[in-house]
Amino acid sequence: MNDGTTTGNAATEAFVAHRNLLFTVAYEMLGSAADAEDVLQETWLRWTGVDHDEVREPRAYLVRITTRQALSRLRTVGRRRESYVGPWLPEPLLTTPDVADDVELADSVSMAMLLVLETLAPTERAVFVLREVFDLGYDEIAEAVGKAPANVRQIAHRARAHVAARRPRAEVSADQRRDAVEAFRQATTTGDLQGLLDVLAPDVVMLTDGGGIVHAALEPFVGIDTVAGLLSRLLMPFELESAEVNGHPALVLYREGEVDAVIGVHVQDGLIKGLYVVRNPEKLSGIRHETTLSR
Repeated sequence: MNDGTTTGNAATEAFVAHRNLLFTVAYEMLGSAADAEDVLQETWLRWTGVDHDEVREPRAYLVRITTRQALSRLRTVGRRRESYVGPWLPEPLLTTPDVADDVELADSVSMAMLLVLETLAPTERAVFVLREVFDLGYDEIAEAVGKAPANVRQIAHRARAHVAARRPRAEVSADQRRDAVEAFRQATTTGDLQGLLDVLAPDVVMLTDGGGIVHAALEPFVGIDTVAGLLSRLLMPFELESAEVNGHPALVLYREGEVDAVIGVHVQDGLIKGLYVVRNPEKLSGIRHETTLSR
């Protein structure tokens, strides 16, 4: 039998080895890095109280703890989001280059996809994320969410259909996406209205999230004329820099050297279909350093 020190070291090593995976699970379920970090703290506390000699698969066990903690928090923050001021957008993360290389992972953490996941019930979201993103078996998911495997299969089918009906199409290459974002950056920083009209889709939608803390629109801006006219007036005085955010090309807006906003971009058919402008200062800490996501 291992002594306490050896077991403790092995438990710590297991948690550290799977930490990026656990963070990704929690983030995809919550759309918030701050909440995901809180979930990891709770996971660690519960993990230290486990009899590790009885744990055969640390990864599966840790994912199960993380999922349960994330579900509990998701139900709590869901109630808070009902009273959120203006549109709620996911917390943007400056991601490492390998996230973009994993196309399925990048798609699952994109701003557009996280907004679709927000429309799922908590258990549906957990089942969808664990099955579709992390490819866990139904028995393993059932243990994580406290449901029978047969029920999990039904939930997975329902969640998959729900997401398929709402998920944004993105049939463009990485180069096309980067080109569209760069064209947008050039047009907005030079005040080139025609350039904006050339890169925006006719039915483009722009959401702005200020969280009631800083100025932001309370309703979406819809349509190319509305969005282009607004951007040509507002963005010229600011500095825009390209960045990899949530696995996709995005823009970081600076004002007097400080991050003022992060602009997530959804590109479809070579044109910008969605703009997600996060100004809430409580959501901008994840843009100061790269976050490693994994599955």
